[in-house]
Amino acid sequence: MTPAQLTYSLFAGIGAVLLLASIVGWALKTGMAKGQPNPTIDNLNARIKAWWVMVLVIGLSFMFGKPGVILLFAFISFFALREFMTLTYTRGADYLALAAAFFVVLPAQYILVYFGWYGFYSIFIPVYVFLILPILEVVTGDTKRFLERMSKIQWGLIICVYCISHVPALLALNIPGYEGRNLLLIAFLVIVVQSSDVLQYVWGKLFGKHKVAPDVSPSKTVEGLVGGVLSATALGAALFWITPFNPWQAALMALAINVMGFFGGLVMSAIKRDRGVKDWGHMIEGHGGMLDRLDSVVFAAPIFFHLTRYWWNVAAVPG
Repeated sequence: MTPAQLTYSLFAGIGAVLLLASIVGWALKTGMAKGQPNPTIDNLNARIKAWWVMVLVIGLSFMFGKPGVILLFAFISFFALREFMTLTYTRGADYLALAAAFFVVLPAQYILVYFGWYGFYSIFIPVYVFLILPILEVVTGDTKRFLERMSKIQWGLIICVYCISHVPALLALNIPGYEGRNLLLIAFLVIVVQSSDVLQYVWGKLFGKHKVAPDVSPSKTVEGLVGGVLSATALGAALFWITPFNPWQAALMALAINVMGFFGGLVMSAIKRDRGVKDWGHMIEGHGGMLDRLDSVVFAAPIFFHLTRYWWNVAAVPG
């Protein structure tokens, strides 16, 4: 199959799953709930509707190739960073650093990713930006809670820009025999990690008894973790045909990103607990904010990118 045919087949499969989910949601609403308000069923249907929108947006960006995908994830980073900074303590003296983060650092990172300048975008934020931002802060002369304020901006850039930018960075990998199919690497990453989140929830609801970290995320259970990760790992192995991996390699890659995704969600939950909020925002109906949907992808994306780049003897190339 050609790369385009593979992509169409994948999205057709996703569409079929969402259609089935929509039918099930409608049946539950009309059958069990008798058309009356039901928090659990209404939340399920809201999530299904949100998934339709998200899949359509991602599919549309795929139609425009690399520029469309880069632009999509740049906007995702922008809204994620806005959510992160909204929940953090800032002062007037932070405005210069914040303006630089949103309107200089963020677009610069994605421009570097677009041109495949791996040697620079891999260190731009964690080295140069980490050194320059404190300088922008200190020249204002405001030292009140300086370390806390600066750390939050730096942490926000790492989570919301640096880590997320590794998703479209997959397009710059040059994998022998896999030319023209890199969009499917993004699909593999997103499908596997997001499926792991859903399956952990399902397994946890069905069999969950032992809490993983009750003070951080009371809904996460050992049974949900094991069942969800193993199920999503099996899904990753089944999706080997859209990757340059064979089935067992796809399974190992899926296992790695599922585990990282779980701990990513746990870390982001800890931040929300610290801030005293349930969700990062209300941008996506049924899902909360942008970071609520991407918390696992944030931690999984850099790992997936570097494992693929290292083990498949690939190199970032311009263009």
